[in-house]
Amino acid sequence: MEKANWSSPVAGFILLGLSDHPRLEKIFFVLILLMYLMILLGNGVLILVTILDSRLHTPMYFFLGNLSFLDICYTTSSVPLVLDGFLTPRKTISFSACAVQMFLSFTMGATECVLLGMMAFDRYVAICNPLRYPVVMSKAAYVPMAVSSWAIGGTASVVHTSLTIQLPFCGNNVINHLACEILAVLRLACVDISINVISMGVTNVIFLGVPVLFISISYVFIIATILRIPSAEGRRKAFSTCSAHFTVVVIFYGTLFFMYRKPKSKDSLGQNKEDLSDKLIPLFYGVVTPMLNPIIYSLRNKDVKSAVWNLMSQKCFTR
Repeated sequence: MEKANWSSPVAGFILLGLSDHPRLEKIFFVLILLMYLMILLGNGVLILVTILDSRLHTPMYFFLGNLSFLDICYTTSSVPLVLDGFLTPRKTISFSACAVQMFLSFTMGATECVLLGMMAFDRYVAICNPLRYPVVMSKAAYVPMAVSSWAIGGTASVVHTSLTIQLPFCGNNVINHLACEILAVLRLACVDISINVISMGVTNVIFLGVPVLFISISYVFIIATILRIPSAEGRRKAFSTCSAHFTVVVIFYGTLFFMYRKPKSKDSLGQNKEDLSDKLIPLFYGVVTPMLNPIIYSLRNKDVKSAVWNLMSQKCFTR
């Protein structure tokens, strides 16, 4: 009984968003809306071409299709709420809806970490062991690899979301963030969050440290193999097959390393500046990165450009 009175769970949360910066709200509403439409268009086209074009029925493009679908799911789980928040100051969201958004956002982020590692392994086998590539990366191998990425990400999200929603908030329900992001919600807890901090640290090692180490080692072998290719044309062609993935990895992990840090304690010194950066960094990760992925892969990949052109040509001729 005493514990129930002490916990006093909240029924919902208030999202402050950028209410302290009304001019930025208008600017970011237009920018994010345009970016969101580009995300849906770009990633939707990539999914279509990887399904419809038989030349793209390979492990690399299967992973790329999963990445595009993942980006659409991630942005759709948060961007509409963010846009609504720009139009509605101090946007309210129910406790259950906030929990669902935390779960979906964390699932997509964790899944992408693992998926990018799988894609690095695919590029390693393709360049370093091309003769064994059809055997190692058969359909019986790459489909379970993609499924396991989603399963691992979802499992980690269930753990962190469960630990977060069980915390007592003692009536403090104002989230100084654009959406229900786990680190922002943790700051509202009125009890010690050491378990959450430790579990977040372990998760950072698993989903940031391990994949980055694996990807780095893979690219050391990939670069060493490419440098041993005698012809310049051969080296250029080999590097072009993995340059898009490498670019996406740098952007994705570079943003995440800044974003998923240990929850900071409240500090009156420089709080406004810190809060604004804490909002804009996840925004960059959640909107700009999914928008850039299809652009990077289409500009650096002749097969994708050719498939998109063929799809557009078929639509034009059909009309």
